[in-house]
Amino acid sequence: MSATGLCAVCGEGNAEYTCDRCGSLVCERHYEPSLGYCVECAGEVGGGRQTNGNDQPENGDTYQF
Repeated sequence: MSATGLCAVCGEGNAEYTCDRCGSLVCERHYEPSLGYCVECAGEVGGGRQTNGNDQPENGDTYQF
């Protein structure tokens, strides 16, 4: 069964994928097909793409060791 609507992540149309973990309807850009999860769930379980486009923390701070 296929459904379309607004993406739960970006709010834009053409969301055609349903996250297997949380059930959110998401667009192709916010879906991780290798896991079957939206990018938010993929990030929580430690897989998938970064949602902010770089490997620095989202708050802008740098990593410190």
